[in-house]
Amino acid sequence: MTVTLKDFYADWCGPCKTQDPILEEIEDDWDGGFEVEKVNVDEAQDVANEYQVRSLPTLVIENDDGIVERFVGVTQREDIEDALESAGA
Repeated sequence: MTVTLKDFYADWCGPCKTQDPILEEIEDDWDGGFEVEKVNVDEAQDVANEYQVRSLPTLVIENDDGIVERFVGVTQREDIEDALESAGA
């Protein structure tokens, strides 16, 4: 089972800069248990539209079966980890 966390962000997004260190900590601690895909909405509007991203940051956690969870706004570590576990990471 492949688990992916898509991080939709933009360089001008203040809250995205708050989200980044939280994601980096989880990545370090989980050591490859899931993939992270950073999606700059200014450069990849088609992907943002496909996932119906309207606000930033938006995190989408998905596995082989599809989207497991999505978070809008700065999301705390434990919520992200719970969703990763639900997805099978």
